[in-house]
Amino acid sequence: MVEKFVGTWRLVDSKFFDDYLKALGVGFATRQIASVTKPTTIISLDGDVVVIQTQSTFKNTEVKFKLNEEFDEVTADDRKTKTLVTVEDGKLKQVQKWDGKETTLIREVNDDKLVLTLTLGDVVSTRHYEKV
Repeated sequence: MVEKFVGTWRLVDSKFFDDYLKALGVGFATRQIASVTKPTTIISLDGDVVVIQTQSTFKNTEVKFKLNEEFDEVTADDRKTKTLVTVEDGKLKQVQKWDGKETTLIREVNDDKLVLTLTLGDVVSTRHYEKV
């Protein structure tokens, strides 16, 4: 099921990302850089471990996990979260919890397009990627 997410994805469009980062508590300067950065996301499988790498001129990150197993994640904005990734209705659902807060990242693939929907409370951002 995760196989359809495997590939290299380039960001082509982003809506309300600054609002989402602001809701996370990311500072102004970092938000300004993040809003103009067009990251590439590489999703791969290493056995039953899913690897998500994000590469940009600003910062590179990598997260490795097994589906349905909670793990400790340090996010690109340095939050220390308890994270759980599941597959629901054909979508990759990532839930991050920290300091009594929770955000959800949902990835879905249609043909050569990946949509990432980020939700924190009533703030929703969508980021559209194309397969490279």
